[in-house]
Parts: sequence; structure tokens; C-alpha cells
Amino acid sequence: MYPVIRMAGALWRFRKAPRLSVGDTHVSHHICLPWDIDMWMELNNGRTLTLYDLGRIVLFVRLGITGAMREKGWVGTVAGASVRYRARVRMWDRIEMRSTIVGWDDRFTYAVQSMWRGETCTSQALLRMAVTNRKGIVPSRELAQVLGQPEESPPLPDWVQAWIAAEGERPWPPAL
Repeated sequence: MYPVIRMAGALWRFRKAPRLSVGDTHVSHHICLPWDIDMWMELNNGRTLTLYDLGRIVLFVRLGITGAMREKGWVGTVAGASVRYRARVRMWDRIEMRSTIVGWDDRFTYAVQSMWRGETCTSQALLRMAVTNRKGIVPSRELAQVLGQPEESPPLPDWVQAWIAAEGERPWPPAL
């Protein structure tokens, strides 16, 4: 089940937080709760993605993206993700999540998120996201204009560009 109460709490907690700009990092804190764990008593990989939603949605609110999307009748979607899991998160562990928009191309916006337990990075996610309307994907430059951002993205890190290129080589639809 989606953690609606957690989402409401996160939105409430940051309702008066200062506005962020593209490239700024939203930092939030979470606890691995009993319903977040798998049979090995650690944070479930699917729940990790759900928790990343919590950080990303509040980041979008603080950037002003969600307000602009509501006004225009746009919706957002995740169009791809790559996650590295490097350290276990066990029940009751406190984690710090860091969420940042690193840039965009013609169609997609890219965010990097990470979870930290103390000085240890437990996981990192790279997400490709799109804003859509009834006609399809809203061009990134249109979204940038609405947000008062430059149409040109900050330079994407080399490793993000390499991931984009690799995704471009991946066959779609997948062959069985």
C-alpha cells in the first residue's frame, strides 16, 4: 500500500520550507518502519523506490513544479530508473535522503536521489522523468520556461549521459 500518511506528513513538514532552485538538494529524514521490510528484515527494494517518491515529490513542490503542473493540467511520470543498492537498511534505521534535479534534455528531466545511514550511502537512484499532457510529453524547454529556468539544462554529469546513451541502445519493445 502506498504510504499516503507518510506523504501527507512529508508535505506538511516542508510546507513552509524555502523554495529551491534546480540543482539544489532537498534533504529529508525517514525511519525504516516494520511495513517497509522484507522477509530478511531489511528495507524492501520496492519500498526503497516508494520512499524515493516521498523525497522527489516534496522536491518538486519546493521547486514549484507541482503548482505549475496543476495550473497547466500536466501530470508527471517516471520514464526510467537505475538504482544501486550498496548497504542494508534494517528496521528502525534512520536514513537521510538527498534529492536533486541534475538537468534535462529535450523530453526528460533527470533526478539523482540517495539514502544515507550516517556516513554510509545505502542506495542511489537515477531517475528519468517526463511531464505529460493529453498530447504526450511536454518539451523540457516549455517546463523550464514555466518555472522561470533557462531553457538549456546545466551540463549533465558524464555518467548520466552514459546512462542515457545506454538506454537509447536498449531494444524496445523488449525481445523475448
